[in-house]
Amino acid sequence: MVTLQRLEGNPILGPDRRSWWEKEARFNPGTCQKDGYFLLLYRAIGEPNYISRLGLAVSEDGKRFEPIDEKPVFFPEKPYDQWGCEDPRIIQTKDQFFITYVALSRPAGEGGGPPATALLATRDFRKFKRYGIITPPEADDRDTVIFPEKIKGRYIMLHRPHRWTKQWLLKQNPNKPEIWLPFDPLYLPEKPSIWMAYSYDLYHWQGHRIVMEPIFEWEKLKIGAGAPPIKTEIGWLLIYHGVDEKKIYRAGAALFDLENPSEVIARLPYPIFEPEADYERKGDVPNVVFPTGIVEKDRDYLVYYGASDKVIGGAIIEKEKLLNELLKYLV
Repeated sequence: MVTLQRLEGNPILGPDRRSWWEKEARFNPGTCQKDGYFLLLYRAIGEPNYISRLGLAVSEDGKRFEPIDEKPVFFPEKPYDQWGCEDPRIIQTKDQFFITYVALSRPAGEGGGPPATALLATRDFRKFKRYGIITPPEADDRDTVIFPEKIKGRYIMLHRPHRWTKQWLLKQNPNKPEIWLPFDPLYLPEKPSIWMAYSYDLYHWQGHRIVMEPIFEWEKLKIGAGAPPIKTEIGWLLIYHGVDEKKIYRAGAALFDLENPSEVIARLPYPIFEPEADYERKGDVPNVVFPTGIVEKDRDYLVYYGASDKVIGGAIIEKEKLLNELLKYLV
């Protein structure tokens, strides 16, 4: 078995009590490298109404981070995200960065509308181009990540439409459909799963299909993409999260085919990371490790995660060790 190892000095970042917009929590960061530095684009909570904004932190070594501004770099501004911008994931292309994030058009929690995923592009993390919502309407869609390069001329994304399940559909009034489905309802999985779709322009997404469903006890309740896929010699590596029936969040690993990423070619049957430290077991949402960013550093992968919806942690694993372990579990 292989496991992620926590970085010394964890948690990397926690709430800043001096700041009105991040005094309650800093967590679930997107990650990238730019101009020789490591960047964390993190979700921050400050106000009692729990509206999320995005802040930016920088590091020379990928282990010790400092926020670079006293203000958010991105914040709710449009009707579709006026109640929060959450859980950014970052990929880098040749000349810019693309960021997916969860957008809330209505208050979170009971009585609120379902979340969706929006897309941004930036070159400097100061100015952002908005693409708007990219996930299907009313699907309750989170955990959306985009592959860092086109495959056969198309952009590819993974997403997790929480309502696209047989369980959810059975609760609805069959005479009054409340959700749009681009396929026969018989295709729906039992539990929230990871889906794939493609696009030629980043605005219009089609070809939705299931690529991973929960199959192990540690992910029995639901699964979702974590960090964006990272290319290796043997496949696209996905660090994802799974939730069991006790609502404990853990991290797992899978490989997708390089040329046909709808095919899972390897998947570990056990989690590679789970809540053990106090800051992972206690917080606003206890027992959560939620991977959202990954970067390569020399012979290692650095993985960044939110811990209990309160702080940011980092972990490390040798690339060769993880990939060799995945090859033992080809599907």
